[in-house]
Amino acid sequence: MTQAHAMTYRPEIDGLRAIAVLAVVLYHFGLPGLAGGFVGVDIFFVISGFLIGGILWDEWTRTQRVALSQFFLRRIRRLAPAFFAMTTVTAVFAYFVLLPFEFREFGKQLIAATVWLSNVQFFRESGYFDIGADSKILLHTWSLAVEEQFYLVLPLTMLLLRKSRRNLLGVLIATWVISLAACIALTPVAPTATFFLFPFRAWELLSGVLLAIWGREAGTQWRFNAILSWVGILLLACALTLIRPGTQFPGWQAMLPVAGTVLILLNGRHANTVNAVLASRIPVFIGLISYSLYLWHWPVLTLSTYWRGAYANGLEAAAWLALAVVLAVAAWAGVERPIRRSLSTPVLVTGFVALFALSVGAGLWAYLTNGAQNRFSAAARVHIEASNGFFMDWSRCSIASSGSLQDLDVCTVGPPGPPQVLFWGDSHLRAMMGGVGQAAIDTHTPGLIVWHAGCPPLFGVAKKESAATPAQDQKCIADTEKMRKAVTEMKDIRRIVLVGRWTYYATGKGTGLDAHNQIELSAAPASPLQGEPASALYASAWRLTVAELKPHFDEVFVLRQVPEMPGYGARDIARRIVHRGAGPADIQDALTVSNDVLQARVAAAEAPLNALAKEGLITLIDTWPTLCTPDCAVVHDGQSYYFDNNHLSNSGALALRGLLQPAMTGRRPP
Repeated sequence: MTQAHAMTYRPEIDGLRAIAVLAVVLYHFGLPGLAGGFVGVDIFFVISGFLIGGILWDEWTRTQRVALSQFFLRRIRRLAPAFFAMTTVTAVFAYFVLLPFEFREFGKQLIAATVWLSNVQFFRESGYFDIGADSKILLHTWSLAVEEQFYLVLPLTMLLLRKSRRNLLGVLIATWVISLAACIALTPVAPTATFFLFPFRAWELLSGVLLAIWGREAGTQWRFNAILSWVGILLLACALTLIRPGTQFPGWQAMLPVAGTVLILLNGRHANTVNAVLASRIPVFIGLISYSLYLWHWPVLTLSTYWRGAYANGLEAAAWLALAVVLAVAAWAGVERPIRRSLSTPVLVTGFVALFALSVGAGLWAYLTNGAQNRFSAAARVHIEASNGFFMDWSRCSIASSGSLQDLDVCTVGPPGPPQVLFWGDSHLRAMMGGVGQAAIDTHTPGLIVWHAGCPPLFGVAKKESAATPAQDQKCIADTEKMRKAVTEMKDIRRIVLVGRWTYYATGKGTGLDAHNQIELSAAPASPLQGEPASALYASAWRLTVAELKPHFDEVFVLRQVPEMPGYGARDIARRIVHRGAGPADIQDALTVSNDVLQARVAAAEAPLNALAKEGLITLIDTWPTLCTPDCAVVHDGQSYYFDNNHLSNSGALALRGLLQPAMTGRRPP
């Protein structure tokens, strides 16, 4: 088959692009019935591999080489103008809308997206205290990064194996098999990695590449039987409506949209209803603007919902969607198409270098200025600073790579030397890290922190949590068992401090803003607590834990959980002040809670602790006198002591550091 024939325009591919982009956009804007709309990205991957892989194969077949400079110039011409138009406008609006913490994170996103590494960044940032998707204005660029990483590896591979067609095909097919197998095998245990990272998505692009190569080698006319197109569109429909977001995707489920796309591409020249509809005017036009629409829809959605809090109704959502479409058409007609067609190469390269430098520079400025905090009022900055409160010095923290604490999150505090005190807890300990670290410095006491978010520091129990995956619940059990064995080997550590959200574990649910979070404790496998009534399990776990710790430590301390402030979230309050003009009276209910109300909330959680303390088995460290006088408040001396409705901010943690001195030194204040 000649190159000209191989490169003939196929309008049904633009129609297929229309399905892909509409699926993603409408899913993100909340259209009912499109639970799997996010698989539109998978459709794009296959189309991209089919088109670009086919072009590279044609060149490689003719010349036994790939002109890398020309290939990358074509990629820049195709992608960069619309991309930089989007990021420039988005950065301006982000400056006026985002709070400093989010704007600083936007700076990181902008740099990562510009250098095509945003998929790696978003993979690394996923975690318990990661900012929500509504603040990740450039989250959608992860898929562009996957493509560009693929198109760095593919042409280089073709150059390295240019002397052997058989070896090249063998490597491509083997890579397809390995990538698919890894994606299926690892999705249940590492879904974030398989979702974001290029090696686990390479098989999708390679599906398109191998189809293009097969078609050229076989001299196919891309027309076989109508049934192929119908089966393809049925597979896409099933994928778009039946697949659900979560930890089971991509895995084997990604094979549905990939297979559906492959079948339609394979039979795209056949005269049938499916192809006729895809090749009709409206789908083709949507396909032509699909890149710009994909670029613009997510910033419009995230910045508008961030600014508005939530859409008032479906009509407002439709209006913002219409704005995204208008911007996409304008970018396609005014930037993407004319630059691709007419801009000279020297001007293109000069412009690309300048915009690249400007984009990276703007990202660095946003990050290094800590999000330009002085943009907002002093009242807002109180809560803005608290919203930044979980981003502290992690230079002495790591995941232990060996020893009895292997695979656990550990941090060292205080001066160098063997640790004398152990802090073990959940995310409340993570929130306290600044205060623990400063107390260790103040008392010249080396210490060790071991923490696991959402995992009660209690022996003998397992947990099932609505905010966690089954794999995360299982890791909690495994980590607790590691700690159970590890404490028996800690001969030099004489004191232990337990820190946790005790009310959550005792009552089984959150409160206020996180009332939707639920947790259920049960006896762990082979636990002495097997058969214990559910109502008594929490108290029995305390008895068991303290009984096992006492032989190994001189003293067991327990930090009394800080009072929960049900309606408070630093980011939420800051946004209400900045974007909706909330005054002191509007936010007062979120900043102060009656001591009596809070005492009722903690009664079940603290009863076993008070009993153990009365018996002299534990020493309670009471946080309440610092935070409640007598009612409990968020703001003290012009600083917010809370990050959200149950975690302290850095300021709050530092305010409590004096309470930790007896645990650090073993000496009581005079």
